[in-house]
Amino acid sequence: MADNDTFPEPQSVSQRLCQQVLRATGWSVAPFPNVDKAIIAGGPHTSNWDGVLGLTGKTAIGIDAHLMIKDNLFKGPLGWLLRRCGAIPIDRSRSAGVVEQTVEQFAKHDRLYIVVTPEGTRTRAAKWKTGFWHIARQAGVPIVVALADYQSKRIFFPEVMTPGGDLERDLQYLYECFAGVMPKRPEKLSAPVKTLWEQRQAGRRE
Repeated sequence: MADNDTFPEPQSVSQRLCQQVLRATGWSVAPFPNVDKAIIAGGPHTSNWDGVLGLTGKTAIGIDAHLMIKDNLFKGPLGWLLRRCGAIPIDRSRSAGVVEQTVEQFAKHDRLYIVVTPEGTRTRAAKWKTGFWHIARQAGVPIVVALADYQSKRIFFPEVMTPGGDLERDLQYLYECFAGVMPKRPEKLSAPVKTLWEQRQAGRRE
């Protein structure tokens, strides 16, 4: 494990189990930032395993974060498990009102974390979904960057960002964050991140 990546004392059977699974597979999770509300921008998203890893990681450190996952994954027994882990089914074909409804949820709760994958898909997205940025800005909550590095086997939170007035500038900064780790399937990185990631890889080979 990296320095300071020690799991907290488990408060439930599920937390203890998730910690054991991560330890057995060599993964560690850094402490979560001290904020009461946040949009958690997770990535890079190149495999369905990213969601499984995210659910396991947040349970292991005791964060009651709600993951937004495509609704077609909620069919059958897996749907029950996903809901138990705090996942929220999202119908991507009905985007209208999602930002407004999510902002309302932040206003109703003293503590709330919602995890999103800005890339929107695990298959070479041409551009990012920007709803998460608008939600954070309108709700007045920070964006916590959550990265999974498959090379070091570490989940960590390198940045707590307050959305500014320049969407493109903020997105560029987030692209740089995502390009700094090794994803599960590099060939499936979203286009804005893949360009930066390939540049970094080329620089390391020189």
